[in-house]
Amino acid sequence: MGVSFFLARRLSLSSQGHRSSPAVRVAVTAVALSVIVMMGAIAIVMGFKDEITRKVSGFNSHILLTLHQSAPDPESISDDDYSESDRSTILTLTPTLNKIILSSPGVTDVAVQASIPAILKPAGDFKGVYLKSLEGESLKDFISSSLLKGSLPDYSSSESDNLIVISSKVADALSLSAGDSVDTYFITDKLRVRKLKIAGVFDSHFEAYDDSFIYGSLRLIQNLAALTPGQGTSLAVSVADLSRVDQTADLLTDNLISAYQQGMIYRLYRAESVTQTGAAYFQWLSMLDMNVVVVLVLMTIVACVTLCSGMLILMMDKVRFIALMQALGASRALIGRIFLLLSVRIALIGLAIGDIIGIGILYLQQRFHFMHLDAESYYIDFVPVKLSAPAILILNASVIGIILCVLWLPSRLSQKKVPARLLAGE
Repeated sequence: MGVSFFLARRLSLSSQGHRSSPAVRVAVTAVALSVIVMMGAIAIVMGFKDEITRKVSGFNSHILLTLHQSAPDPESISDDDYSESDRSTILTLTPTLNKIILSSPGVTDVAVQASIPAILKPAGDFKGVYLKSLEGESLKDFISSSLLKGSLPDYSSSESDNLIVISSKVADALSLSAGDSVDTYFITDKLRVRKLKIAGVFDSHFEAYDDSFIYGSLRLIQNLAALTPGQGTSLAVSVADLSRVDQTADLLTDNLISAYQQGMIYRLYRAESVTQTGAAYFQWLSMLDMNVVVVLVLMTIVACVTLCSGMLILMMDKVRFIALMQALGASRALIGRIFLLLSVRIALIGLAIGDIIGIGILYLQQRFHFMHLDAESYYIDFVPVKLSAPAILILNASVIGIILCVLWLPSRLSQKKVPARLLAGE
């Protein structure tokens, strides 16, 4: 391997007076472009998954705990026991329940959530929405990151109870902006009205959510719905590792069932992860995985075919070198290894160029978002990318491995006998 590696490293890539063979330039370009496209496809899909997961978990929380109205025999609990009609039951976050939830592995925070139907009625127009409490780490972080105007109120103080945050879609429909006040009607046991002030305007690009929800104080909702502190319609649970949210939800469900069986709590709860509450969005994302596979396969085929063609042309250019090596007694295997390593050398040059350009473009997109999307179709107004060192290393290693396997066959052609008269240039 030492001799073949030395000769492959020192062998010129020039051809017929050119600084480098046109075939070599085409091969390097093909590998570089293939790597850029493959890296981009992987980074964009990973970015899409992160952004959509962040948005869906922001609205729905990492894990949503809802109350099961009837309490069946603890020994015969099944998924069929949980009906959709029971989800609106009022629940209470007791100290015992709070302790059980926070003691579950992976759980970092739990917060009471509540919502109430409301009608925003500025002069000359109106709109029906749900006023939802702005509670829970994931929801606060998400709405804060989506703010366009104003600020996020501090609802720990009762002075902020009349402050709300609305979406830009609602604001545009009602000609409202941050700082405006709007009469808001609430439908409970009787019609109630409050004058609420808009503290901030956000835009998540999720039309279904932006058009239906505004956010405000949990204390205000509890007062309007005659709830006591600690009561709400659901519990928002945050987790440390979002990639393990399904496993965390399963563990939490097991802990709650165990606590119910032991008599520590007297109601059953269902824990739904963000992948369940936002199943439609994640099914859409799963379709992107197939697109990535197709892109990876096509780009790998293009790179390999171009490299094989370049290698064959290079062998034709180096036919006198092959004849000389055979005249000096070099084995066929040695000559084959030389051209195999020479092709790998070309591939590595293309790989390095592709990595530099690809990482550079993706970094700029991650930093400046200069490539835009239609937010109504993709829920995001820019092309999201995620640079992952492990993914880039795996991609590079896979490309090199596939190229080595594919180039083995054309390297065998360099082992054929070459007429000795070629040494004299005949």
